Amino acid sequence: MKEGEKAVLRFLDGTILKGYLDAFSEDAAEITVQALGATTKTTVMADQLKAIFFVKTFEGDRHYSEKKSYGIRKPRGRRTFVKFIDGEDMVGFIEGKVPWEKGFFLSVQTKKLKGFYLLPADEGSNNNKVFVLASAVRDVTVVP
Repeated sequence: MKEGEKAVLRFLDGTILKGYLDAFSEDAAEITVQALGATTKTTVMADQLKAIFFVKTFEGDRHYSEKKSYGIRKPRGRRTFVKFIDGEDMVGFIEGKVPWEKGFFLSVQTKKLKGFYLLPADEGSNNNKVFVLASAVRDVTVVP
C-alpha cells in the first residue's frame, strides 16, 4: 500500500475512523492512521478492527444503495460472500488466499494471514477494496 491512502476504519464496537493510512501492512499488529482533522498520527490495534475500507471519497453517497450481485462487474477473482459477526454482509471478489484452512466450513485460522482483500461486486461503490479482518468474520462463502 502507498502511504496516504484514503481509508475508513470500522471497529468491532461500531466506531468509525476516517483518515490516511501510513504504510499499511496486512500482517501488522498495529495500524498507523492520520485521522481527518488531526495534526498527529494515531496507532490502532488491528485486532480491534472489523475492516478497513479503502475509499474513493470520505463523504461517499448516503443515497446510493450498493448492489449485491455478481453480474454487474467483470469478475476479478473468486466470487465471495462475507457475513460479519455483527450481522453485516458483503458481496465481492477475493484475490489471493483466505486466512483459514481449506474446507467447507471456516476452521483454524492460519497464523500468517490476519485477513483478506475483498473487491466490491458493485463498481459504483465508494469502496475501491476492503481489507476484512478474519477475527470479525462469522462466515465466508467462496464460489469457484
